[in-house]
Amino acid sequence: MANATNRLDWVDAAKGLSIILVVMMHSAYGVGEDLNGTGVLHYVIGWATPFRMPEFFLISGLFLSQVIARPWMAYADRRIVHYLYFYALWAVLQIGFKVGLGTGDVGSVASQLAWAIVEPYGVLWFIYMLAVYSLAAKLLYTFKVPHWAAFAVAAALQIFPVTTHITLIDYFAAYFVYFYAGYAFAPLAFRIVAAAQSKPLYAALALGAYALIEGYLVFAGGAEMHPRGITMGYAALPVVHLALGFIGSLAVCLTAALLIRLPWMGWLRWLGEHSIVVYLSFSIPMAASRTLILKTGLITDVSTVSIIVLSTALLSPLVLYCLIQKTGWGKFLFERPAWAHLPGSLGYRKLAPVTQPAE
Repeated sequence: MANATNRLDWVDAAKGLSIILVVMMHSAYGVGEDLNGTGVLHYVIGWATPFRMPEFFLISGLFLSQVIARPWMAYADRRIVHYLYFYALWAVLQIGFKVGLGTGDVGSVASQLAWAIVEPYGVLWFIYMLAVYSLAAKLLYTFKVPHWAAFAVAAALQIFPVTTHITLIDYFAAYFVYFYAGYAFAPLAFRIVAAAQSKPLYAALALGAYALIEGYLVFAGGAEMHPRGITMGYAALPVVHLALGFIGSLAVCLTAALLIRLPWMGWLRWLGEHSIVVYLSFSIPMAASRTLILKTGLITDVSTVSIIVLSTALLSPLVLYCLIQKTGWGKFLFERPAWAHLPGSLGYRKLAPVTQPAE
């Protein structure tokens, strides 16, 4: 189903589920590290580890075919500069808040800002890599590389882990295959979701079976839970890991497609529509709320603190966004201004907020 702005509701709902998992991971692992323990959210995130980031990248590639043929300047404006603007802006804000206010060391702030140009900063690496993946996809399209060849190489990079300790290289190898698959196999994904929506009972049963199999593969075979993450069991095996990334991504889409049909799930669609708003700005309220709670010493249960921090980290960016929309102040935080567009992209320009679909 598409809404009034021609958005696919299930895509937004899938983004909503994804951003909840992303914020949950950072919230739970941060609290777990500080309290040196694990809680219930650790196990939820542990189960979702194989598909948590792949799903976000696959969804981001679904609509790439709509713009891939545009002239380079127009394409770069929409799919590369668009993301780099928000990455640069929020990297400055986060480094200023965490390093500048935290240490008062101007030299450290300048050093980290310079390093953030070549080394994706903190949780913003996702935004940085979207620009890089978009550039790579356009180059492959320009040189007429067949989908099967590009996908095969991308899959090989994921299967045979690349570990250079250079984030740009390692994350390209780890996740580009999902972004490219979203682009190359979008029609197939749309057909599968449509089929699931036509037979929701069978789809729900299949999702239930998948959840059990996923849980076994993640938690069996020597898996270990740590305050800062999980060492997966059988799910960590190279080919299995790749397959679970795709299957889990599709499962999130199917789950979203079923959930969005329920009358009280509109909030999930709205959250997904504004998922990048949350992604850009959740880390500051997350860190602040965690520090405040732990300093009081009133709550020391990992699960309870994690849930409170998760709720704060999810809701604070949305409150900020609503205030900006209401007052008109600070729109540049989530909406790219006219000066931040490339010359020559005017014919294709959409002065749309970051919440618009990644065309």
